[in-house]
Amino acid sequence: HITELFCITTPFAKLGLFMSSTQLQQTLTELIEQKQLTSVFQPIVSLQEKKIVGYEAFIRPPSDSPFYKTAYLFQCAEKYGLLTQLDFLCCELSLQKFASFEHEAKHLFINVSPQVLLQPTFKTAESLRDLEKLGLHQQDVIIELTEYRPIDDYDLMKNAAAYYRNLGFDIALDDLGAGYGSNLRLWSEVLPEYIKIDRHFIHDLPRDALKQNFIRSIQGIANALHCHVIAEGVETEEEFNAVEKIGLSFAQGHYLARPALQLDAKI
Repeated sequence: HITELFCITTPFAKLGLFMSSTQLQQTLTELIEQKQLTSVFQPIVSLQEKKIVGYEAFIRPPSDSPFYKTAYLFQCAEKYGLLTQLDFLCCELSLQKFASFEHEAKHLFINVSPQVLLQPTFKTAESLRDLEKLGLHQQDVIIELTEYRPIDDYDLMKNAAAYYRNLGFDIALDDLGAGYGSNLRLWSEVLPEYIKIDRHFIHDLPRDALKQNFIRSIQGIANALHCHVIAEGVETEEEFNAVEKIGLSFAQGHYLARPALQLDAKI
């Protein structure tokens, strides 16, 4: 009876829990082929200039999809060998939508998994080759490396980042201090133009001296490497003030603005 009640009162079947592996793979394949994804954008704000300097693009699956969370969507894509196709589609949709807005020239951060970035086929992706057709340029786009699993081949990562940097793209490294612990070495190998501090270190920052010291240390390293630091997950006024006091370059989070279908013109 408990099981029956649970199935009635929750969208249980929609979560893919009743689907076989084959059905789930087919559903994901159709989702990608039919481009059933939505791009939303969250502003990144300069703490010195007090204005929006860029946006990060996020992907949202359909609300009635079995892929009820974006992380689960990418986990399934990797499991079924569809990660490259999914990343290509996310880049394409986000770039097209960003280019369709009337706005001042600002940066767009595009999430790319390192596993995809290292594949030779990624270098010929239409979504990145045809930026000028969309009215965008390489210097407008920052490739943000998102770590889903351990990165062992640092030479390949360094070469891949160098390839895109030579094309005019800047590189950002996501979630410093989280993931699998390899991103500190990845930072030293790739030397990204931007580093994002994981939201764990921003949460309750005003009352945590250890986190404050950690962020100051990261800021010191970033200064030496000529790297901009972005504080992710700023959700309260106190956290914003603490990040600003430490002297970080940029901030991002729900306190400033939530991801939205349209570009916020100002905060």
